[in-house]
Amino acid sequence: MLKRKSEFGMSKAPDSSAAPPWIELPEELTANILQRLHAEQRLGIAQLVCSAWRRACKNPAMWRVIDLDYRRCDDVAEFDIICRCAVDRSQGQLIELKVINLEEYSGFLNYAAERSSQLQCLTLAWYEETETDLTDMMKKLPQLEELHLIRMPSLTPKQFATIGISCPKLKSFTYNQHSYEHPFCPEDEDFEDFCTKHAIAIGKSMPNLRHLRLWELYMRNKGVKAILDGCPHLESLDLRRCSGVDLDEVLFNRCIERIKDLILPTDDLCRPDWSDDGFNDDDGCGVFARSYDFKPY
Repeated sequence: MLKRKSEFGMSKAPDSSAAPPWIELPEELTANILQRLHAEQRLGIAQLVCSAWRRACKNPAMWRVIDLDYRRCDDVAEFDIICRCAVDRSQGQLIELKVINLEEYSGFLNYAAERSSQLQCLTLAWYEETETDLTDMMKKLPQLEELHLIRMPSLTPKQFATIGISCPKLKSFTYNQHSYEHPFCPEDEDFEDFCTKHAIAIGKSMPNLRHLRLWELYMRNKGVKAILDGCPHLESLDLRRCSGVDLDEVLFNRCIERIKDLILPTDDLCRPDWSDDGFNDDDGCGVFARSYDFKPY
């Protein structure tokens, strides 16, 4: 007599009414998974998966770190909505913000600064032009400890000083601008002073710096000395492609004695990991990020 299939241990057909297994995951594990997605993904398709994920995506703790990239959106209007929604959901708990490739004015930076007084780390990269006076925004971020400005429009020495004064806790500063044009020729008597004013401003206004990274910023040895004099806690100094720096023996010895991680203009002409290359390479999320219809609420 033939046995029935169930007697041979064959599994039953899955119950279509059963809840998906990810719904029963602990909240901490669910949050850990969702935090690996970009903000654009969390505000889009992720929160539509189930009610548990939607609740997790509305938790302010989920938005303490926000990474936004214009390339993952269809247009400026969509990107602006995503940016503002992400900041709103943080409910003032935002501590780290990265915004990449914002090509047009939207007012978002000022919007974020007004609602994120606890912000500790800010990275801005590939801005064609700043949408507002950057230094005005910095005045609203007194807790800022890290500021990374990469491929940005030029800032003046006065703006450097204002940033330092406005952010007294600043420990790490990166500056890499789109292009640098100075109004003097090397033969002009004002050339050396002009090339050094940015470095002097750093030395006078950022005494708590531990890490300083500059890219293609003209300066003379006087500027390096001003940084060493004004930043006694400095541990790393990256002066890649800062033409005009030609250290004499005394200043060179002072640098290697004081600085644990020192990169001089002639040491390495390769682009550093914080330069534009790191923000131009597609990380594979672009297609996914564009595949949903954005529904923030």
